[in-house]
Amino acid sequence: MREIDPTRRKFLGCAAGWIGIGGLYPSLLSAAQLGDAQVVAPARTHHSAKAQRLVFVFLTGGFSHVDTFDYKPSLRRDHGRAVPAVHLRGTDQLPLLGSPFRFRQQGQAGHWVSEIFPHLAGVADDLCIIRSLHTDIIEHFQAVLAMHTGSSTVPMPSIGAWLSYGLGTRNPNLPAFVVLAEHLPYAGTQNWDSHFLPPVHQGVRVVPGPDPIANLRSPARSLSLHDLELEMLREMNNRHADARPDDANLRARSNTFEVARGMMREAPEALDLSRETDATLGMYGLARSDQRSFAYQCVLARRLIERGVRVVELIDTGAADNWDAHGDMQQHRGKAARVDRPLAALIRDMKRTGLLDDTLIAICTEFGRTPWSDGGNMRGRNHFTRAFTCLLVGAGVKPGIGYGETDEHGASIVRDPCHVHDYHATILHLMGIDHTRLTYRFAGRDFRLTDVHGRVVREILI
Repeated sequence: MREIDPTRRKFLGCAAGWIGIGGLYPSLLSAAQLGDAQVVAPARTHHSAKAQRLVFVFLTGGFSHVDTFDYKPSLRRDHGRAVPAVHLRGTDQLPLLGSPFRFRQQGQAGHWVSEIFPHLAGVADDLCIIRSLHTDIIEHFQAVLAMHTGSSTVPMPSIGAWLSYGLGTRNPNLPAFVVLAEHLPYAGTQNWDSHFLPPVHQGVRVVPGPDPIANLRSPARSLSLHDLELEMLREMNNRHADARPDDANLRARSNTFEVARGMMREAPEALDLSRETDATLGMYGLARSDQRSFAYQCVLARRLIERGVRVVELIDTGAADNWDAHGDMQQHRGKAARVDRPLAALIRDMKRTGLLDDTLIAICTEFGRTPWSDGGNMRGRNHFTRAFTCLLVGAGVKPGIGYGETDEHGASIVRDPCHVHDYHATILHLMGIDHTRLTYRFAGRDFRLTDVHGRVVREILI
């Protein structure tokens, strides 16, 4: 029998008396009832939820609405005509730029979809296309923050952190909020931070590659001995926290350790795609050796959702080499080819397995692009906040519909405007949350994701 060193023997002796008869540490479900640090037990929703889970897809850089899902034949007709143009650095007369891409009507819905999205065109009847998004600030950093946190100026908790705080997760061994990001987007980790919410609600970043989460493998010499030590450590931490019931951060740290230990048990299996069938991988366009592509991330997102993660965000590209096509709109071809097939496959796969019945997929970007040229080369477009397009798919959303309308050139919203706050309010509503009631008091004020704004876009709801 292996000798136990004196320090460990002393620790075991002291802790043994604390465990008691049947003294296993109560589940995190009980700890969750203590208040703000809760992360496991789903809280009661404000109304019946259509969606239990959210897949939040962010296409970094600002994809062009008039080159993707908001067809404007008048742009091609009036190509080159100078118009009053508000752009990144002021107001001027700039030439209209017709789209270099062909559009076709797709599905029974008749959505006009660009040729650069042939696979999403194949699921057109599942898409709710919102063509009247608008936001407040025209720079990437602030606009990306706004789409993630509702605030374009002061960093606030992200939508994933709010949902973790409001709803928790159904699996105590995995985080409620996971972010799949090979590269950091504009504003970096602030996009998935919890900020003033208890830290347990911040997103856990998974970096695609052979070692997506560092230190998942346990270095313990004996798993049974390691588990025994952890039980005693849990009991010590629990007694310490019980003596300090007003310290929510203390409970949050303890819960974080619990989730980390659970991840060491369950995350390796969740991140292992080896058991996926060839047919499934082929649908996504994923080779078995591929551990980095957007297709890999989409399959991983589905697996995490299946295993009880509440929110999974996929961030396509980072703060460089993204959809920010100032020089040439043909750059959109390569960017679309990276995400088109995997996103369409994710929709089909989740629909096939029934997951789409109670999972919401949001596909969005930070702003649109100008209907006029960015410069003299007549090939690229600038940032544009007055109108852009985002999508919603899945639980509680009317499939195959379009909402909102822009003018003949895509420069102004002429029907049913939808601010980013409205987009967020609608997502929360579908998750069973009244966006005006999901609040957190900090520095003497009640904060919420939608600040003092937001309207649920009920016209798109089933």
